[in-house]
Amino acid sequence: MAEYEKRVRDILTENGCTFCRRGKGDHDIWYSPLTCRHVTVDGKIKSRHTANAVLKQCGIDHKF
Repeated sequence: MAEYEKRVRDILTENGCTFCRRGKGDHDIWYSPLTCRHVTVDGKIKSRHTANAVLKQCGIDHKF
């Protein structure tokens, strides 16, 4: 099974999103300047659908 969290974090950083803080469990909170909102990113993204949903919430047009 593919692990997407590293690639998602790289894409977020490339698009100007910034890490804000740790959330509960293995989640992190990121800020997206494209949508002006905070987004929760799981530490273990194993589904491409979840990875695409995180990127969509951040306003990034990228599909796995």
